[in-house]
Amino acid sequence: MEWETRITNLLGIQYPIIQGGLAYLAYSDLAAAVSNAGGLGQITAMSLQTPEELREEIHKVRQKTDKPFGVNYAIGQHGRKYEHMLQVAIDEKVPAITMTGGNPAPIFDMLKGVDIKKLVLVAARRQAEKAEELGADAVMVVGQEGGGHLGRSDTGTFVLIPQVVDAVSIPVIASGGIGDGRGMLAALALGAEGIEMGTRFIATKECVHAHEHYKNRLVEGTENDTVVIKRSIGAPARAIANDFTNKILELEKEFGDYEHLREFISGEANKRYIYDGNDQEGFGWAGQVMGLIKDVPTVAELFERMIGEAESIRRNWV
Repeated sequence: MEWETRITNLLGIQYPIIQGGLAYLAYSDLAAAVSNAGGLGQITAMSLQTPEELREEIHKVRQKTDKPFGVNYAIGQHGRKYEHMLQVAIDEKVPAITMTGGNPAPIFDMLKGVDIKKLVLVAARRQAEKAEELGADAVMVVGQEGGGHLGRSDTGTFVLIPQVVDAVSIPVIASGGIGDGRGMLAALALGAEGIEMGTRFIATKECVHAHEHYKNRLVEGTENDTVVIKRSIGAPARAIANDFTNKILELEKEFGDYEHLREFISGEANKRYIYDGNDQEGFGWAGQVMGLIKDVPTVAELFERMIGEAESIRRNWV
């Protein structure tokens, strides 16, 4: 089966599969493994402390793979602090960057005349149209099934993807609820030309920073074991349900403001769960796709399985 799409051509990859930004988890081991398997691996820039750390991580990826990779910028919660980190990607001539959250216009301004592919994560048709107007090379569209930060509406991937495909001329990448070859082929049938996966890549051998408890919870849990927090402050995000997220929801119901939530939704609380496996004092992002995760393979094994599933389904259509 031919896997050439506008996304594979744009990014120079074999398969139209992109690894999500994964705050505090997407570093060189995972990024290089995804790129070596034929997809686009990514480093998460804003989880690093300094431009020097980001530069070092980029160099590590290049030591582990000669394939294209990307750098993700979660800009929504960092003001303009990402600018010095973005300059590193420009200086290092990384192949692609992705932008999540916030207004990407200043990033586009910095990238004028720079030969770096620009992908923007959106959660609504209008956001996709705006990204195209700004000059995005492609949009990644996340439905409400996804893990981490979502759109403010509850529109699912199956409805959202064809809406966006009909609204823009640039390639669309589907995200949210995809974790196997069936989901990938379904996304392509909806008009997407690639997929982005986040949660599924956490449950892989090369996601070395994720605690075993986190990975085991993804394997053992179901689609009903996630919950959306932070709705009260206009930043809904899907996480694994536990006592800690229950506390967050109680605070949202009682107060509904950022100040009362601050310490509970912080990066430090996130790291206590994903790094230390601390269920009582932290939380971990996850999408409903955790209901489809049954093991922790290597990235190469995951790719082989997904491509095999998709090609098997395609053959049965003939």
